[in-house]
This record gives sequence, C-alpha cells and structure tokens, in this order.
Amino acid sequence: MPTKTIAFIGASTGVGLSALKHTLAAGHHAIALCRTPSKLADLLPASSHPNLRIIQGNAKDAESVAQCLVKPDGSLVDAVVSTVGGKFIPSRLTIDDPQVCRLAMRALLDAIAQLRRQGAAGRPLVVVCSTTGISCAGRDVPLLLVPLYHVGLKVPHEDKRIMEDDLVASGEDFAIVRCSLLVDGASETPIRVGIEDPKAGLESAAIGYTISREDAGRWFADNLILKDAGSYRNKLVTITY
Repeated sequence: MPTKTIAFIGASTGVGLSALKHTLAAGHHAIALCRTPSKLADLLPASSHPNLRIIQGNAKDAESVAQCLVKPDGSLVDAVVSTVGGKFIPSRLTIDDPQVCRLAMRALLDAIAQLRRQGAAGRPLVVVCSTTGISCAGRDVPLLLVPLYHVGLKVPHEDKRIMEDDLVASGEDFAIVRCSLLVDGASETPIRVGIEDPKAGLESAAIGYTISREDAGRWFADNLILKDAGSYRNKLVTITY
C-alpha cells in the first residue's frame, strides 16, 4: 500500500491517540494539531516517531487547521481524523465547551475550502468520532442506557448531531463513526459494526453498551486509514462490543 499522510485533530488522548499510534506503526505519515504540542510529544517523541509532525493550534480556528491539511507537495492530505470533544461536567449535565464539535467541524470544512481556493488538489476522507444515541433511524443503544443518553448527555449529543449534519451536507467524502459508551483499556472482545446511510436509513444494526478508546482507535486505523474505507465511505457507522 502506498504511504499515506493523515491529519489528526484531537489526538492527544483517547480514540484519536490510539488511531494515531496504529497509523504510525503501519509506516504512514501523520500531522497532528494540538493546543499543547508537548503533551503529545511526550507520548510520541520525535526520536522514535520521525513520521509524525505536531503543529500547535486550536481545532476551532480554520487557519490553524489548514496548517495540518497539506502534504509537502502542496496537495491535500489523504484523510483527516477528528476526535475532538469536550470534558463532561456531571454536576451540570454538560461539557466544558458545548459547541466544540460543531465549531471544529466548521473550521475543518472552511480550511479545506480555503486550501482548494489556493490551488491545493485532493479529496481527503473526513473521519469523525461521534456517539450512539443520536440516530434518526431508530434506537441504537440498549434500553437501560436510554435515560442517560437522552437526559444526562443531551447537551454533548446535540453538539455531535450538528457536527454530523454539517459534515454530511458538505459534499466531502466522510465516515462518521458512532462509538458506544467509551471506556478505558484494550481487549480482545470482537467489535460489532452497524451501518446507516444518511439518505436510505438503517442498513444493519449493532446495539451494545461499551467500547474501549484503544479498541475504537485501532478500528479507525484498520478500517478507514490502513485500507480503503469501502462500504463505510459516506456512511454513519456504529462500533460496539
């Protein structure tokens, strides 16, 4: 497989960090946008990860995002993996930045458009980490989790829904991955996959409780980066145990 260049936004922790590690391990190039570059550099030092370039910037700023979307030859990167999210505040049933996902998506789409106007060629696959519990095609979470998802997580889920809608309407190639409730730790548990088409509706269902951040990131890399996205291209995909 030819070497790819992948942009990562929000890869200092969690799903994004896992996807980044697996991408680098496979020999591909990565450009990561971080508010605090040292945080990622401490985890993935340049001495052992020469294929990684870290850029300081805010995911909600189109100018910053544009810096990580271009290869050395001036063309657009092969794919963008965005795992941006806010920190949940249980006492207020919200996150510290209630619009972070939608604003980051708008900045990303603006940056791609800006670079194309400047002559950059290419059509990157835009991969985003979303959540179960917001499907319009039917219930995709166990009944026991419905109260948590529709009451306790209402604010962050609304942000994810707007992010999804903006990406689907953009005309860019995408893969929206809706992860079940994220937990820590890798496992050997098989990952089940459901697929929803934005226009045609549900194609296959996968309802589960959790998936680990490490396993979700590995799935991102294995199925959307290290090989062609195939049947997941321009779909809303659910992954769960």
